[in-house]
Amino acid sequence: MARKLRVEYPGAIYHVMNRGDRREPIFQDDVDLERFLATLGEACAKTGWQVHALCLMPNHFHLVVETPQANLVAGMKWLLGTYTSRFNRRRKLFGHLFSGRYKALIVDGSGNGYLRTVCDYVHLNPSRAKLLTPEQALKEYRWSSWPEYLKPPGQRPAWLRVDRLLGEYHLSQDSAAGRRQLETSLEQRRAVEEGSDYQAIRRGWFFGADALKQELLAQVSEQTGKCHYGEAVQESAEAKAERIVAGELKRRKWNETALAQRRKGDKGKVAIALRLRAESTVTLAWIAERLRMGTATHLAHLLYWHRRERK
Repeated sequence: MARKLRVEYPGAIYHVMNRGDRREPIFQDDVDLERFLATLGEACAKTGWQVHALCLMPNHFHLVVETPQANLVAGMKWLLGTYTSRFNRRRKLFGHLFSGRYKALIVDGSGNGYLRTVCDYVHLNPSRAKLLTPEQALKEYRWSSWPEYLKPPGQRPAWLRVDRLLGEYHLSQDSAAGRRQLETSLEQRRAVEEGSDYQAIRRGWFFGADALKQELLAQVSEQTGKCHYGEAVQESAEAKAERIVAGELKRRKWNETALAQRRKGDKGKVAIALRLRAESTVTLAWIAERLRMGTATHLAHLLYWHRRERK
């Protein structure tokens, strides 16, 4: 059976969930949890993603993410692959960490309560999984974005966007009083929630108004057989990378001829390659070819030794 296409478009919001292979832990200690959050921060810097909610559980994670560019697939490929590599390297392991394809539910971000429902579902996970006692507040679970929502703006991660959820809670100001009201509202929801409240989130591919659902179905119908979503994502990632390269060449007063004439290990080329790795999802092979730096393997060695020298 053919895989279902990932529906991608600029400004899309997704509830993403993935589990460990055979439901085994993907986080074995606090170092793993911190490393996943750091890797997520890097992914957001590369892709422009904005996180609305997250919750890390022992053997799975939930992520509510907005993609200003149509790049969920490219970003998730990098995020899951990079975290798996770091997890395995730390334990001298190899092979899969995550189980199959991640689930990505499209969420209607029109402001009609759909985003709030999904974020509440994510933030209530520790209580639902009995990782908190009834007496413990939700904010006591460290590995969720909920405690961050209750902090002043300057203390939150740069990748966390709170204004949409605050808007759906009808809070006009991100103030201490507003945050207390926010906490009270979710704790009240926690006290009365039922499993059936979230049936639509657990099943299907879309959560929102029917008009938007029909519009997306029409778009998918038009795209099927005419273009491949992977190609569109690749073009989007490469377009961003090309803008970075153009800016770097202009800043250094290089043209394409000068770029080609410089040696493969030129420090300027290495610096551009490092920026492309940090701010885009293009592959080493693409960077090596674009910057005339030889093979992807040669470039990988150059970047490795550069990072090692800086330690």
